[in-house]
Amino acid sequence: MAYKISDDCIACGACADACPVGCISEADGKYVIDADQCVDCGSCAGVCPVEAPKAE
Repeated sequence: MAYKISDDCIACGACADACPVGCISEADGKYVIDADQCVDCGSCAGVCPVEAPKAE
């Protein structure tokens, strides 16, 4: 199951840097995860300072 970034995102970019498959990008002032490419590793959630990425 893919991760999704909540509205709590502060657009710091830590999640995108941590993603091993590069499925996180910036859009409209926050980051989003491409669910089709997400491998559900949780790397993004582990580095986010506001716990915005959540498993769906």
